[in-house]
Amino acid sequence: MAAHSYENGRLDLPFVGISTFAKSPYVSDWDAIDADVAVLGAPYDFGTQWRSGARFGPRGVREASTLFAFGHAGAYDHEDDVPYLEGVRIVDMGDADIVHTDTIRSHANIEFGVRKILAAGALPVVIGGDHSVNIPCIDAFSDQGDIHLIQFDAHLDFVDERHGVRLGHGSPMRRASEKPWVTGMTQLGIRNVSSTAKEGYDYARSVGSDILSVRQVRRLGVEGVLERIPAKKRYYLTIDIDGFDPSIAPGTGTPSHGGFDYYDVLEIIAGLAERGSIVGVDLVEVAPDYDQTGSTAILAAQLLLNTIGRIFAKRGTP
Repeated sequence: MAAHSYENGRLDLPFVGISTFAKSPYVSDWDAIDADVAVLGAPYDFGTQWRSGARFGPRGVREASTLFAFGHAGAYDHEDDVPYLEGVRIVDMGDADIVHTDTIRSHANIEFGVRKILAAGALPVVIGGDHSVNIPCIDAFSDQGDIHLIQFDAHLDFVDERHGVRLGHGSPMRRASEKPWVTGMTQLGIRNVSSTAKEGYDYARSVGSDILSVRQVRRLGVEGVLERIPAKKRYYLTIDIDGFDPSIAPGTGTPSHGGFDYYDVLEIIAGLAERGSIVGVDLVEVAPDYDQTGSTAILAAQLLLNTIGRIFAKRGTP
């Protein structure tokens, strides 16, 4: 086992130093990524229709992630009897460059970053930003083979066009459905008054999307949900923090009551890691200014680290 920082004269506690994701090494040269996981910030929120602020999501989640970066005890889960994250090399690439009010260039810069991660053979983990950042993330997989998209969200996000806008945060799943490499879609947590009209739901189902509310997910149970998802596929996870109940995730622009609890989502993700291969993750819509407790960002960081841990525990040695 490698020596920890406190063994060579420096504690480097979570509240000390620069807040990279989980205090992982920062890589500024995107042509020199040598890691199992590369984290990219996408601080773009110009696709937001109501409350902005998700541009500060990457900073907030990174700062919160330092809570889990003591480094001296590993990441052992006694319930699963697995030392998660052991030997997994994580790097932080910083952020894609965002050009204020220029959606096309900003999205292109996000796509560029994800393509660099994939070219390096690492798992891309993108922290948004609003949900429109999923559009360039999915675009980056155009030469990677087929993927099945798994969405955790309160909203369907299947708007085709609104006021001439086709790349807003209400449209990413519609745009994904148009990509030939997205061969299936499972949308979980969709509930209440949505951002998408009935014709959007009709269209989503017509192209094969499986839509389940929180209550339907709970009635089915984890195994019942997993059985509806094609096995042995390459899964891409897109996690909107408003998929969670605002009692635990108030820091978002469009909170929706009746949402998931933490284990509702984590257990499905753990099952997906066993059922197929998770090849990409984005987590979006954390807007820290709406949660002075910081618990939303902590939830996001904890979920991402546990997701990474479960992915690589099932893959075996990175």
